[in-house]
Amino acid sequence: MIKSMTGFGRCEVTEGDRKYTVEMKSVNHRYLEVAVRMPKTLNFFENSIRTELKNYCDRGKVDIFISYEDYSEESGVLKYNSALAAEYLKYFKQMSEKFDLKNDVQVAALSRYPDVLTMEEQKIDEDELWKGLQKAVAGAAKKLVETRITEGENLRNDLIGKLDGMLAHVDFISERAPQIIRDYEEKLKGKVHELIEDTQIDESRLLQEVTIFADKVCVDEELVRLRSHIKTTKDVLTEGGCIGRKLDFIAQEMNREANTILSKTTDLETSNRAIELKNEIEKVREQIQNIE
Repeated sequence: MIKSMTGFGRCEVTEGDRKYTVEMKSVNHRYLEVAVRMPKTLNFFENSIRTELKNYCDRGKVDIFISYEDYSEESGVLKYNSALAAEYLKYFKQMSEKFDLKNDVQVAALSRYPDVLTMEEQKIDEDELWKGLQKAVAGAAKKLVETRITEGENLRNDLIGKLDGMLAHVDFISERAPQIIRDYEEKLKGKVHELIEDTQIDESRLLQEVTIFADKVCVDEELVRLRSHIKTTKDVLTEGGCIGRKLDFIAQEMNREANTILSKTTDLETSNRAIELKNEIEKVREQIQNIE
């Protein structure tokens, strides 16, 4: 089983008078990067949320959005600061006497002055709060993983198809190689006949030239390594797990072998196949970037 780094998860949990809603979305990233957006009331749980997520994800950029609602009647308490209210009234009286103004302060107006009436939140039971929040975070993370697994299976199937296509290019280049040598030999013989009237050709010298050419354009080692890399990639995809970095390294090696083949060949058909091979490797590498 392999996992994509692209996914989405959502979970809503109600515990008594509290309601937690957690949404997660993720995209590919070299490491695990987590960004959490939530109400200030829950800020002190940020490290716990990150730790919880590590149980489900190894790589990817994960954005977490949390909303919290408390419907309990005891969520806040109104506090009256009588001393501060008295201070306000004392100064209002002094102002009235000094400036000969009517002191018409009403209770409703006085209550609106800063800090006369304040709403204080009740002390929160952190353990009880985390109990519900953890359920929501874990639930959203599980849904996130489910979508990442589904996308991962789609990626695996697509990659297997592309690897089979690459193998077809490798087979063509391998089968084409002997014909390139034969074509070169015939071409060389033709040039020699044009240059000399004597039809007797130094076969040993001709063989030596053909051998040198064959050595220069030989891509047997590159083809063997490419076949090995393709097989290894298929095996790793079958094994599953956190394989993204490993596959990316193998793809780099495959691209290196394809470049070498392209640089060595003098044959148009082989060049075209090598270019197609490089294109397929690049597509594979792009897909691999999304695997955890």
